[in-house]
Amino acid sequence: MYESFYGFKEKPFSLLPDPGFIYLGEKHSSAYAMLEYGLMNKAGFTVITGEVGSGKTTLIRRLLDQIDDDVTVGLISNTPKDIGQLLQWVLMAFDQEFREENQVVLYEAFNQFLIDQYAQNKHSVLIIDEAQNLHPHVLEELRMLSNINVDKYQVLQVILVGQPQLLDLLKKPELLQIRQRITSDYYLKPLDREETGHYILHRVWLAGVQRHVFDQGAVDLIFEASRGVPRIINVLCDTALVYGFAEQADQIDKEIVQAVLDDKMNAGGLIIASENDEEALEESSEVESPVFQRARQKVPVARKKKAKPPALDKNTIKHLFSKD
Repeated sequence: MYESFYGFKEKPFSLLPDPGFIYLGEKHSSAYAMLEYGLMNKAGFTVITGEVGSGKTTLIRRLLDQIDDDVTVGLISNTPKDIGQLLQWVLMAFDQEFREENQVVLYEAFNQFLIDQYAQNKHSVLIIDEAQNLHPHVLEELRMLSNINVDKYQVLQVILVGQPQLLDLLKKPELLQIRQRITSDYYLKPLDREETGHYILHRVWLAGVQRHVFDQGAVDLIFEASRGVPRIINVLCDTALVYGFAEQADQIDKEIVQAVLDDKMNAGGLIIASENDEEALEESSEVESPVFQRARQKVPVARKKKAKPPALDKNTIKHLFSKD
């Protein structure tokens, strides 16, 4: 809708995890380094936690894109709370036959799979996303699976990714043994105000526009409303671009962002970040506001047109991308 108006090659603020748009600021770089460290050192358990929408899944997708051929990865994403037979899920993640219900047969099949991978000079990594949904007894099963060894080598590495509740879960007394096997962990915090500005500019740049589409007032308000959570930043920026297109505004300012927030409040779908509201993002897209209707009809709102903002200078660009 707004891509051609602003000159984007593609939408810069998609809600889908896209490693091609990853912003490796200080926090995300540290989290990714921890994943790489765990992988390189064949750590028993690596744990990455963070709030909903903080970018954990995007980090995993990047890791999968960068992983070497000597690593066999099994991924369990969107882990359900009633996961049932863990072994079946694990075998399915590694693209192995999993329909057998006898636990002894399943265990033997998985054991043989790991041995075969080791014989091919490969090591196996199991990644479990949304791991906060696992029950303690399932985590204990996971620890037992990690006990499978060939000679003196541990042949299964486990990466647990989840929301902060995963940390509370792992602190339970009955999970002491699994805690002792966690060799690398990182809590991914939200972006701060400066990082939020860099994040927005980074994604705008990667989408093909080399200028400040969002002014500082807009960035500040987006930060305050999102509390630095990338997914909510994406929602607000994407919606603000639709509003800006509707008003034929060359640049998104604080006034446009405030209109986004006001309309979402009036529609009952405000998505300001909240520690206890995990469904806010989904609810926010259910009602179409009048401004969306104006954008669809391409009816501009009367508004004083601003001068087109200048292109980014080379020093700014170098600073923004020096960490990638």
